[in-house]
Amino acid sequence: MSVRPDPVIPDTRRRRASTTEKSERILMMSRSLTLTRSVLANMLAEATPNQLEFIEHWFTAELDSREQSKRARLLKQAGFPADKTLDGYDWTNLNMPADWGRTQLESLEFISRCEDLVLYGPVGVGKSHLAIAIGRLACAKGIPVRFFTATGLLMRLRRAQQDNRLDRELAGIGKARLLIIDEFGYLPIDEEGSRLLFQIISDSYETRSIIYTTNIEFSGWGRILGDKNMAAALIDRTVHHGRLIRFEGHSYRSQ
Repeated sequence: MSVRPDPVIPDTRRRRASTTEKSERILMMSRSLTLTRSVLANMLAEATPNQLEFIEHWFTAELDSREQSKRARLLKQAGFPADKTLDGYDWTNLNMPADWGRTQLESLEFISRCEDLVLYGPVGVGKSHLAIAIGRLACAKGIPVRFFTATGLLMRLRRAQQDNRLDRELAGIGKARLLIIDEFGYLPIDEEGSRLLFQIISDSYETRSIIYTTNIEFSGWGRILGDKNMAAALIDRTVHHGRLIRFEGHSYRSQ
């Protein structure tokens, strides 16, 4: 286990040597301390207004630093393949449900309600871009996300099964509140793969949200999964707590 070096106190102004030494001692002491609220309350009761202002500034900076670290950790754990955002995104190709639109999507309310989204349309019209951008927005708001292509997810689950650690892998993925399955249906899935995929989707039902990107309409999911009953159950779960967003227009990749 590596030990991180102590941070260096910024030399923002000239200080007396005794003040610098005291600052360094405080920094060393902080390595082994966590805040005890009763001690803090007693110190606050005796603090002057200037000291209270300093403590508030210190705590605000600490919380901001922790929040930034959390967002960076969530982005790394999510596994996004690109840095896509909603800035400048072209919404003209999207056909949203009648009672639901861009405002609701950007608010991420569907995640708090454990609802699913199916981004359906031809290749190259911005489905993956939108899915990644929404996932990154969720991370920025402190929501754990995991991103996989359907093929990548199945390979990961198969390896875990072969190594007798499937339960641990499912538990790790299950910590996410939003699961993004990209390119669903682009390649056929064998029987074993269908069972593994169905397991993770079933575990997510009413416990987390899933975003699918696909160019296959619901009627073709049975052909992709190789099991009409399994496909019907999956569609039923998705439709029960989900919305279909249709993408239209020409592929950006051909322009």
